[in-house]
Amino acid sequence: MKINIGVLGSEIAKAENLKIAEEVGREIARRGAVLVCGGRGGIMQAAAKGCKEEGGITVGILPTLDKSEANEYLDVIIPTSMGYGRNLLVASASDAVIGIDGNYGTLSEIALALNYRRVVIVIRGSGGSADFLADGKFGVMSADTPKDAVRKAIESVKVRGR
Repeated sequence: MKINIGVLGSEIAKAENLKIAEEVGREIARRGAVLVCGGRGGIMQAAAKGCKEEGGITVGILPTLDKSEANEYLDVIIPTSMGYGRNLLVASASDAVIGIDGNYGTLSEIALALNYRRVVIVIRGSGGSADFLADGKFGVMSADTPKDAVRKAIESVKVRGR
């Protein structure tokens, strides 16, 4: 069974964070995991793009019923009509999540993931919610590189079991 890794972050993101997200997506594909995200633009789109470029599988869980809002790099599109409530689906569908930058939506996904006892890793230095939690608050792990974040996610899931 493949490991699902959620990639969390804002729809509006700085260019350097989009590059980080793309590399996280590539690394998820290289390691044979499935990328789960909120399905729209920004960090979500960049991560899905990187994953697809490496031949990986991508899943997007949309906040609306409108599939046209999904980014073009998704293999599976799940429309929900739940608004921010879809964050609980992203968190629960993921064995681990990686946060890049982010605001309140990202913070809520991280909180839900922690409640579901998922592995949570943030990219240190990417800003926003990720940096707020990067010092180990609430048991959140941090990583300095995309490769390190994905490695920690996969190793931690294997140690914990599903």
